[in-house]
Formats: sequence, C-alpha cells, structure tokens
Amino acid sequence: MKKIALFTMAAAAWAGEWSAPVESYHEDRPFLSYRARVDGGYLVIEGKLEPGWHTFTIDNKKRADEKLAGKPSLGIDLPTELAVASGLSVNGGWLQSPPLDFSKPAERWYSWGYENTVTFAAPVKRDGAGPAMVTIKGQACTPTTCKKLDLKVSVPVPAAVDQKNPAGVDLNTLVAVK
Repeated sequence: MKKIALFTMAAAAWAGEWSAPVESYHEDRPFLSYRARVDGGYLVIEGKLEPGWHTFTIDNKKRADEKLAGKPSLGIDLPTELAVASGLSVNGGWLQSPPLDFSKPAERWYSWGYENTVTFAAPVKRDGAGPAMVTIKGQACTPTTCKKLDLKVSVPVPAAVDQKNPAGVDLNTLVAVK
C-alpha cells in the first residue's frame, strides 16, 4: 500500500501542479471552468462545462469552411483560441479532445465542440521565469444563450520542462488540430 501511495505522489509531483480553476459565469452561476498544468513537455488545459452548455474546437472555422466549400453560411460559432505567454512557448501543434458534431447541414450551419469536458494539449518549452499566462477566448452556448469567453489562467511552470509524454493525459485519445 505504501508503494502505491509513494508512486501516486511521485507521479503527481512529476506531472506538475494544476492551476487554480478560472470560471465563467452566467446569471451569477458558473457554467464553465478551465485549469491548466505543465505535464512532461506539454501544456495541458482542461475545461469542464455544466450540463446544458457546450463550447467549440480550436479549428471550428476551418472545419466549417471545408464543409461549406465556398457556400455562404448563416454563421459560424467562435472557435476556442489559446495564447501562451510569460514563461512558456508552444513548441509544436495543438491537440484537442475528439469533438462532437453540432452541425445542421440543412441550415448550412457547421460546428464542432464539446460537452461536459474538453482537453487541449501542446508541446511547450520554458522561455522565462515564473508562471505562464494562458489566455482562452471563444464561446460557450446553451440552446438559447451564447456567452463570449475571455479568460486568463496563471499556470505554474516547473524548473525543468522535459520533452516527455505527459503522465496525466493519454495523447493517443486526442486529435490534431487542423
């Protein structure tokens, strides 16, 4: 039993600490929270949505443009945008959870995104001291309401950022951003 506890503590220490969660509110109630950490050589961002809410992929516009093939659309839901500064820089392409298809082809409305949870990950390198700042912009919606997102997450950065696979997320469960 002690070996399991020591392994769990060591894995958590190696994976890095989660940031404090940052929440978005609608009518004084949280509907979405994000937290982030450096895990191995990756920045991992986790989003949790309240029931009834959904948010969108990083590549939502590109996916919609491909489906529309030059035809006009009634609109495109805002994609999730991630910007990293002040201690880390992205060192490769982003990965994201496999999205759900929210499209309504009869209305020429194409959209992909997430309910419940979403994970984004990208390889990173340390490029400064102190915590990194991650800005998350986008949109979250219910069937009747949409809210713009503009959040900032302060992420602890360990002294060494190794280019190892993360311990806390299986990269094989994520898909590359288009």
